[in-house]
Amino acid sequence: MRRAIALGLFLLPLAAPLWGASAQVPTTIPPVVDQPDIQTNDQRILPKIEAEMARGMKMFDVPGVAIGIVHQDKLIYAKGFGTRTKGGAPVDPRTMFQIGSTTKAFLSTTLAMAVDKDVLNWDDRVVILDPSFQLADPVTTREFRVFDLTAQRSGLPPYVNDVMTILGYPEDRLIHSLRYADPVASFRTTFTYTNITHLAAGRMLAHLSREPSWNALVEKQILTPLGMKETTATAEAIRAAPNHAEGHRWTPKGSVQIPFDSFFPYALGPAGNLNSNVEDMARWLRLQIADGEFEGKTLVSRANLLTTRMAKVGMTETISYGEGWVISQTPRGRVIWHNGGTSGFSAHVGFLPDYGVGIVVLANLQNQGFPDALAMTAYDLILENPPTDHLSTALDKAKADAEQNAAAFVRPEQPTATPDLARLAGPYESAVLGPATLAVEGGRAVLTLADTSARIALEPFDGAVFIARLLPDGRFRSVMEMAGHEPMGFLAFAPDSNGKLTRLDWLYTEGQTYSFQRR
Repeated sequence: MRRAIALGLFLLPLAAPLWGASAQVPTTIPPVVDQPDIQTNDQRILPKIEAEMARGMKMFDVPGVAIGIVHQDKLIYAKGFGTRTKGGAPVDPRTMFQIGSTTKAFLSTTLAMAVDKDVLNWDDRVVILDPSFQLADPVTTREFRVFDLTAQRSGLPPYVNDVMTILGYPEDRLIHSLRYADPVASFRTTFTYTNITHLAAGRMLAHLSREPSWNALVEKQILTPLGMKETTATAEAIRAAPNHAEGHRWTPKGSVQIPFDSFFPYALGPAGNLNSNVEDMARWLRLQIADGEFEGKTLVSRANLLTTRMAKVGMTETISYGEGWVISQTPRGRVIWHNGGTSGFSAHVGFLPDYGVGIVVLANLQNQGFPDALAMTAYDLILENPPTDHLSTALDKAKADAEQNAAAFVRPEQPTATPDLARLAGPYESAVLGPATLAVEGGRAVLTLADTSARIALEPFDGAVFIARLLPDGRFRSVMEMAGHEPMGFLAFAPDSNGKLTRLDWLYTEGQTYSFQRR
């Protein structure tokens, strides 16, 4: 089966991992005694970081970047580079960016706060707290606990049903869709990255906390106490901010500016809906470095905050996932971090708990590994690890992925003839996506989803297999501009027991197929 391309999802790329699986790491990490004085050494480290930033911005064609470094309880370095859009105003430490999946650690911290307040417990069964929560496997549904919601070990397909946000489905439908997703791994055994489980967690937590939404909850419990006055959670808010960056899509030939979309990533809530800047995110890092304290006040208990940083599932030999955080082991200490990627922005937020140093990198370019690579370089310098060219590794991976994606949609030299689409037209039904109608319009077949009015054209590929391409109608124009009008997988007609083509399968990505049965 050819590989289909995903459309602008949150990314957690491990193409250039922090000191990957081949690194020689002792079984027991010795405590670091000789903690560096970064305020003294910054004259040695910062020029190297800035040089790598300039190199990386040129390599990836990044219009603008903001970086901040926190040491203990102070923001000791904050600077903007480049512009908010090509040829536009300069980026500074207060320029607003989408921060994508780095939002997940905010969710896990609000869960830790809820445990502090006896609103819930980490090992509470989710289905008891929220009876509407249901997965395809009844045993997994029964055993799914609060600490599983953000631990990325559900066994569900990676990025399960995220495409529904692009197609305009509401929150209830996204969460409901999980019950139709067949697992790809056994529960709690394998790292599989998902977003909709976080949406379910945020909704459940808001209900139990008697707040109208998770956005209201995080503002009340984290943003306001930390003084993160400019951090927001909607497309309208970042659009209205006088000092905001514009998003850009990465291509091998250069970056391209794209519009904001009101649905994506915001429809996924605490999985990745926050907008922020370096100055605000530095306050967030100060809370994490101080293990739950901020300016003399305890906002979350150390014990429950540390629970979010406990490894829940392995990713590589030296990298694990906790609750909204990635934990990387290095010869000279741990790195706690997460990255974020939306269609036009990328971010890295992380810290060295043994050193009291935190780093935030925000860029107005789709995540192809640039913020992680820059942060990895900084960690290497601080930890005095052997130098590694993280930027080149990330760029090579991005180019290879682009080539593979493009090759997947190249038609065979001698394709099989397509079936008579007029005979296949009519009403169809999907358990996940609902009713749809297939019609022939101007010589091409178009599948229209009744619940959202999204229209998907069937472009001939090979016989009964077609390339799926979302048409840029109405609000979907901005979606397709964000994605560069890339294909959205394949649509393939399948025969029933009598040999008639009565089923239409949408193969969106590997492991995710949506079946439409002809009515």
